[in-house]
Amino acid sequence: MSEPKILMPELWAEANTPGIGAIVRATTDKGVIAGVEISPYPIFPDDRGYFLEVARIGQGLVSQFPAATTQVSAALSYPGTIKAFHYHRHQTDFWVPVMGVFQVGLVDLREDSPTFRMKNTIYCGGLKPLQIIIPPGVGHGYKVVSPENGMLVYVTDRQYNPADEGRIVYNHSSIAYDWETQFK
Repeated sequence: MSEPKILMPELWAEANTPGIGAIVRATTDKGVIAGVEISPYPIFPDDRGYFLEVARIGQGLVSQFPAATTQVSAALSYPGTIKAFHYHRHQTDFWVPVMGVFQVGLVDLREDSPTFRMKNTIYCGGLKPLQIIIPPGVGHGYKVVSPENGMLVYVTDRQYNPADEGRIVYNHSSIAYDWETQFK
């Protein structure tokens, strides 16, 4: 895959309309950023708790992830925490929010993309078990909106390389993503 041409928000001719963009629940929803994939993940509950399968290398949304460079990580975040925005030039992320409820914010930074500058919001986690593929050039971040901690397990198709990652402040005026509670 070639490196996407990323246009930083400070270079956009005009700012995005403030808000959270399209709320998406599935890859087939209207207004999904090009290359973003969403799928439910299986949970197997019983009287002792539950088991969930994060990924099987070579199958499902991670079917193209090479076993030799795939990395699995986890991040625990406290309620109200915002971690946004960052993007990758080459790396594809596979997110599985397994505990808590997340407001995932996405913005397409790829100048040559048909969905350039589009924003998406995905509410997911323990109450809505979704897994998400985030392609290179798509800015991404999240806010934990549940009263309990959030746990994000994520799989990347290559090992961490700080030179591949870019960061944009969570409240950048050109992205104009609204992290406030929407339905007050």
